[in-house]
Amino acid sequence: MVYRKFVKRLLDLLLAIPMLIILLIPLIIVGIIIKLTSEGPVLFIQERYGKNSKPFALYKFRSMTNKAPVKANSDFDDITSYITPFGMFIRKTSIDELPQLWNIIKGDMSFIGPRPLANTDNTVLVLRKQNGADKVRPGITGLAQVNGRNLVNDEQKARFDTKYVTTL
Repeated sequence: MVYRKFVKRLLDLLLAIPMLIILLIPLIIVGIIIKLTSEGPVLFIQERYGKNSKPFALYKFRSMTNKAPVKANSDFDDITSYITPFGMFIRKTSIDELPQLWNIIKGDMSFIGPRPLANTDNTVLVLRKQNGADKVRPGITGLAQVNGRNLVNDEQKARFDTKYVTTL
């Protein structure tokens, strides 16, 4: 309990703050490239659900066009037609996730935990509530991501999330 409440948060801050400082110039460069290569804002900001199913604003670099519909990645027939050329690169390298360092510093997220989900992932959100997996801060990465990422179905994601919470 002490680890979950205090130590994990302290470790997150001790890693996220220096990383944000070190990566500040590269983050600015990525933002400039996004602005120069596509229309729209640099950041993609979306309401996601965190600890205790509380909504928060998640920050990512925008990798999709402004014309992309708001839906889960798995619901797209051809998601590549909505991803910008630079967006493809930042997705493959996970650079699009780096603004989430700010979410960690703010206390919305952790480095490791169940991925924060949007309304488009309602099935997993409901399962997390039932299994208690919404009782921890969501993470940039988690068990579902290292065990298949987008190839894992909703029930498997919820099981991985529950496993993480019960072993934490």
